[in-house]
Amino acid sequence: MRYYLDEDLSPKIAELLRKRGVDAISAHEVDMKQASDAEQLARAAQEKRCLVTRNRDDFIRLTVQFFNDHRPHYGVLIVPYSIPGDQFSRLASALAKYAFSHTKDRGSYMVDFL
Repeated sequence: MRYYLDEDLSPKIAELLRKRGVDAISAHEVDMKQASDAEQLARAAQEKRCLVTRNRDDFIRLTVQFFNDHRPHYGVLIVPYSIPGDQFSRLASALAKYAFSHTKDRGSYMVDFL
């Protein structure tokens, strides 16, 4: 699984994921910090990456919109607020575990929770 981390997650998490062998980039690393949520999801889809975010409601709404517009994406993975955002190693470990346990194609419009 290839990840695209939304700007609401630290780019340090992407760095830690890469050290664990997970293909991950951050919106911060690709100059997308000020992009809209729709632009973030489109960028992730363009690169065939699962978008990782804490922004549950907006990205569920956007998934429905992309479906209605026949614009596939490569999934959205919601990170719960129960894992504090400053616990980079804990977040990276959880995301790596998810990536390695979900190696098969998840299909377009998938929304899942970490």
